[in-house]
Amino acid sequence: MREQSSRRKRNSLRAWFKAWVSKSVRDAAVVGCVAGLSGSAMAQQPVPAFPPRGSEQIPVSVRTGTDFLSNRSRDEQYEQIAQEVELLERHQSLLRRVVRLVAPTVVHIEAIKEEPSPERSNGKPRETKRIEEAGSGVIVALNNINVILTNRHVIHGAPLQNIRLETSEGGLLTPLRVLEDPSTDVAVIEIDRTLLPTAKIADSRQLEIGDFVFAVGSPFGLNHSVSYGIVSAKGRRNLELGSKAIVFQDFIQTDAAINPGNSGGPLMNMRGEVVGINTAIASNSGGNEGIGFAIPVNIAVSVAKQLVERGELQRAYLGVSVERAFNASNTAPGTPPPRGAFVKVIKPNSPAEQAGLRYGDIILEFDGTPVDNDEHLVQLVGLTGVNREVDIIYIRDSQQFKIHVSLAPLPLMN
Repeated sequence: MREQSSRRKRNSLRAWFKAWVSKSVRDAAVVGCVAGLSGSAMAQQPVPAFPPRGSEQIPVSVRTGTDFLSNRSRDEQYEQIAQEVELLERHQSLLRRVVRLVAPTVVHIEAIKEEPSPERSNGKPRETKRIEEAGSGVIVALNNINVILTNRHVIHGAPLQNIRLETSEGGLLTPLRVLEDPSTDVAVIEIDRTLLPTAKIADSRQLEIGDFVFAVGSPFGLNHSVSYGIVSAKGRRNLELGSKAIVFQDFIQTDAAINPGNSGGPLMNMRGEVVGINTAIASNSGGNEGIGFAIPVNIAVSVAKQLVERGELQRAYLGVSVERAFNASNTAPGTPPPRGAFVKVIKPNSPAEQAGLRYGDIILEFDGTPVDNDEHLVQLVGLTGVNREVDIIYIRDSQQFKIHVSLAPLPLMN
């Protein structure tokens, strides 16, 4: 009896277990279908940026918004990018070649100066203050000799023995003579070697806003550094610079990085030609903020030639007094103010009188450069070499005329 009872219990347990398994399988299928629908719906929803806290994690197989690119599609896009960037790589290759070409013509300059300390109140002798200045220069050929063109403020006040000149290869040059002009901040250093690579000089009048340029120099003493940018403006004048001794200004403005130590180094075009001599920056911090200024190389070379030939700069003389003939406040709204310089006085026996200029003429252009106002004309004449013949375009009685004028040296004041 006991055996039959045990057998019945075992059979009943087996039947219950089979029923439970069958029900579990049916429930799992239903849950699977529901989960499949929910997964499809969830795939259309954005996936959170980070997995939820706890043990639950987002499966790796879940995809965001759009499907991944196929390997073929990715390869095609890589090929398109390679074709488009090829032009940029050619430009970069050109810049590298130009930099290698001009680097041997750039010189690192170190100058040790001694300046007297302020007067002492106790009657003791004044002490001298030692100042170390770093800058740059560029080797150019003037009158069949090689010289270094730089800024006056880089070497001013330093004895020859305290001026160190280092080439890009680490060689040292010996300075023989230094010639300076404070009114333009141009200086010339004569050196003892002639067999040196020299930089090629461009016509800075051909430079246009937007042209690519690069600067080579020694910012913060890091000699032969290169920065790259564009010409952002031309004809910058009336800048407050240092000792305010630079009275003749016609600067090129650039966003190529210029920092302390770049002074005197060349600003160059993409042909590897010098277009300017880096001189100053506009900055609230003392470092580069995207606005630097360079002396147009035409002006720098003209001054340098006169320094080498005469030892000083001789000013040109036109022989007119001018004033602003136009009042910008009277111009119509939305229209630019008139340009030009109104001739107020003609000096007797001057180049202007001999060329036929008269009172009331309005000078519009001087030596190919449009004249903004009276100050601009004074700058242009002062920066032009003496005994040069230049073209002047002017208006008289509402008609435009053109004359040739031979500029004379500025007469000595009695």
